[in-house]
Formats: sequence, structure tokens, C-alpha cells
Amino acid sequence: MLSISRTCLRGIYSCHWNSQNRRPNRACCWLSFLSFVSILALSWMYVCFIAFNDHNDVNWHAFKTLKKWVNWYMIVMVVSAVLATYCLLLLVFGLLHLAVREPLDLHWLHKVFLFLGLLTVTLGTAGFCKEWIEEWQTVYMSFQATAPFLQLGAVVALTLISWLVFQGYHTAQTAASKVFIMLTFLVVSAAVFLCPLAICSPCIANNLPPKPALVGHRGAPMLAPENTMLSFRKSMECGVVAFETDVQLSKDMKPFLMHDNGPSFLLRTTDVKEKFLGRDADMHANFTLQALQTLNAGEWFVRTDPFQSVSSLSKEEKREANNQSVPSLSELLVMAKKHNVSLIFDLKNEKNSTGFHNSDSYYTAETIEKSGISPDKIWWLPTEYRHDVRKVTPGLKQVYNNVQEMYADGGSFLNMKYSFLSTHEISELRKNNVSVNLWVVNERWLFSLLWCSGASSVTTNACHILKSMSKPDWHLEEEPCFSSKYKREKCPPASSLNDAIFIMRGHILVSLFEGLYVGIIRKSRHIKCVMQQIHICAFDVECIYKTLFDMRIYIFDEISSLGQHVVCHPFTCSAATP
Repeated sequence: MLSISRTCLRGIYSCHWNSQNRRPNRACCWLSFLSFVSILALSWMYVCFIAFNDHNDVNWHAFKTLKKWVNWYMIVMVVSAVLATYCLLLLVFGLLHLAVREPLDLHWLHKVFLFLGLLTVTLGTAGFCKEWIEEWQTVYMSFQATAPFLQLGAVVALTLISWLVFQGYHTAQTAASKVFIMLTFLVVSAAVFLCPLAICSPCIANNLPPKPALVGHRGAPMLAPENTMLSFRKSMECGVVAFETDVQLSKDMKPFLMHDNGPSFLLRTTDVKEKFLGRDADMHANFTLQALQTLNAGEWFVRTDPFQSVSSLSKEEKREANNQSVPSLSELLVMAKKHNVSLIFDLKNEKNSTGFHNSDSYYTAETIEKSGISPDKIWWLPTEYRHDVRKVTPGLKQVYNNVQEMYADGGSFLNMKYSFLSTHEISELRKNNVSVNLWVVNERWLFSLLWCSGASSVTTNACHILKSMSKPDWHLEEEPCFSSKYKREKCPPASSLNDAIFIMRGHILVSLFEGLYVGIIRKSRHIKCVMQQIHICAFDVECIYKTLFDMRIYIFDEISSLGQHVVCHPFTCSAATP
């Protein structure tokens, strides 16, 4: 059986079914290169996973260039997942080769694929930096939510490969090689155990802020075509406190709802190519509201499935989604007034205005006033004619997208992209009684992080997912701490909780390496005992401290009496003479 396993490993890794003698130096270099590419591929996969919150932005920008809707981001995700899986599996086979002392001989085809993988990650990272550099802030923020789990994964990986490290130490021919192996292992281990000091998460605190309210981004675009009345009705079912939309003016100066603007503004979300031949590149000012409302604004959603959510809809819901039209602002105001829902919007063409009375702001404010909706239900965001609008329609709730402008104008409501504010800045703004709405938040990890930070509300495409969350995905409260005498003490402030966790991990690390040191001298007979004790006390902090304390005393005694052998007993390691 062992022979068959060796043959299979050799066949997968090197495509040689018979044992081959190869130069070990070159083989080890290729294993190092494989390890390097695997780490890069895994890191790139992590970046893609985190940036998935904003994946629709990538597809939308690609559509603006290519005039064809394709879920490009999902293609990138699939390629990245395949690459990472391939590299990791190949690395596992390489490590198994080392374990069974089989000669390493990576096949040339694997080498070609690894170079292609390295090229893919390099080009992906370069494109990320050139076209989407602000997303790196999202990646940085994500560590506040994922760092504890990433560190645990790193500890597990370090534990799994440690026996290979010490096997390499024993088989190393020169003292320099042994020093290099141990020094590298110590540096990597120290980095893994020290990395929590670099992260300060708002989800480690005693007091959890209230759950942020939900604002429907263009309604509920995962459940219905964006900016349609069906989409806004679906968002109301999620309990949103406000609708977010985009307003433009038609040829007859009537506000309507549509996100895309400029030439071809109708191409993505309507059947303008079929209804108005040769006019698909026209501007908003070339269509009357009546003409716009003859277009089908829902068929594209069922056909392209932009969020991979259409399959979850019933036949009746698909039929209804397939027959939506372009709504006017007046229609949405009637719905908002009836259901007591607020409204926030962008004016897509305001910068082209030549004066207030010819501006989108003027006609929009006029429409709002005619609707009879309570002014405080309108969250006024456009900045160009803010003061003129205040005179025409007083009482609107003023919302700002810049902290300095808000304070200068005496405001207290901020609307910004989630990555433009740090979690600390969000907390400080909330302490100053500033309402903070953050857009666009779709993923649970991000919503959890902003919840812990104290955000007032978030604008989301995924209201049906976030509404069901009763608490953040993870939230740590202070726990009783332990002194050196193993007595419960009052914990330090929440900001020091990471320090307490780090100290405990540091004690475990020191004790583990003392055990490993003795294990090296004693040909690793002590390692099993050390690991068994830690495993027994895995979830009992007091037990871990006491066991490690007793174990360390024993280890120091043992160093001076290497003639003894190790006997492992529950909760303690004791020495016995032969």
C-alpha cells in the first residue's frame, strides 16, 4: 500500500512513475518557488474575496467600455480560485514527498503553470493598483474583521509543517543550514504570534452599538431590476428606512429615475435598441418622460442576472420583473409618503446646469414640494445649489459627503463610501452625535465591522441578507483575566484585551519552544508530550497556564538530566528513570 502511495505521489508531482535520482538543490529551489507562488495565489484569492463587496462596480465600468454586460468579476474569481487550489494541492504533494523521503522532481508542465500563475497574479495586482487603488483600503479594513481567523489559520499551518522543519533540521549536513532553518522558523513563528498587535478591531469591546438601519440602494437590486417600482417595493419588505436612487431630467423637464448617464445611458437597463432604432447613444435630454416610460426596464435583469440571484425568484416574480418601466420621481415620492420612508438621491447631471432655475435641483425640489411629502423625509445630498434649495423648500434634512463641509455648514449628517472613513473616525463622529450613512455595504463581514464601529445606517444592495442579522458575525466582550497565581482578576479596558490575548499566546509560544528545544536534543521524544498537554487544556485558560508552568519547571530540570526518558500523564509531564 505504501509503495502504491509513493508511486501515485511521484506520478502527480513529477509525472515519473519510477523512482528517479535528481539533484536535491535544484529540486528544493523549485519547492521554494512553488511555496512562494502558492502564498501569492492564496493572498490574491483573499483580495478578490474581500473586494467582492464592490464587484458590481467592476462589471459596470467594463460595460461602459465594451457596451456588453458580462460578469467579469466572477470570471476573475473562478480563475483565482482554480489557481490557488492548484498551487496548494501541488504544494501538499511536495510536502508529502518530503515526508516519505521521495526525491523531489517537479515536472516541466507544472513549472510552466506556476510561471503562468505568477504572471496572472502579477497582472491582476498591477491592474488592481492602476484601476481600483481605493479598494486596497477595503482590504486593509478587512483585517479588523478577519485577522483573528487568519492568525489561527497561520498557527494551524505552522503547527502542521513544524515536524517537517525539525526533520529538515535533523537531516541538515552543516551547522549553517541548521541555524538557517531554525532562525527562519523562529522569525516566521514570532511574526505569526506578534501580528495581532498590529490590528485594533472595534468588534472587541463590551458595548455593542445598535444595529445600523438599512437604506435600499436603487431599491433591492438583488431581488428586482434596479430603480424600478418593484425594486423599491422589495426593499420595503426588508424594512429599509430610506430609498436611495438617481434622478435625471427628461426633455420635458420631468425628473425620472436612472443610474447610468451620458451617451448610451439607456443601453444597460432598457430595450432602447429595439424600441428606438439608432437612438441608443442619445442623451437624457433627447427623450420625453412619456417616451422613456414605453421602454422595458426589467427584461435585462432576468436575462443578465447581475447578482446571480434570479434563480431564487419564483416564476411570478420573474414575470413581474420582466415587465418594469422607467419610473418618475413623482411615483417614488407617492410610495415614500404612503409608507413613511425617507428618500436620498444623486442628481446625475447637475454639473451641466447654467443656473439654479435651469438646474436639476430646481425641478427636483419643485416636484418634492408638489408631492406633499414631509420635508424631513428628504435627505438632500446634492451640493451645487444646496443654499438655493433651502430657500425654495425649507426643512429638508441636509446630508453631506464631506466632513469639513458638514462642520462648516453646521450639519450633522454624513453620507460617504464606507472605505473613506476609518472605524475609529466613525466611532468619533457618532460620539459627536453625527449621523453616519455608509455606502455600498453588501457583505456580512463588512456590515458586522461597521455595526461594531457604530454606523447609523448603511446603503446596501443586499437588504434581504442584512435584515436577518441579529448580531455581528463575531463580537468579543471582555472576559475575566488571569494573574501569574492563576486567580481571576478584573480585566483591563477593552483596548487592552488584545494585549491579554497576546500575553497568553506568548507564554504558550515560549513554553512550546522550550519543549521543542529539548525535543531536538532528545530526538523529538518530548514534542508529543508538550502537544498532548496543550491539546488537553485547549479551552481552559487556567489549565493551560498551570500545565505550562509545571511543564516549564520540569523542562529546565530535564535539560540538566538528559539520561531520563519522558513519560506523559494527564495534565502533567513527569520524568522517570529507566
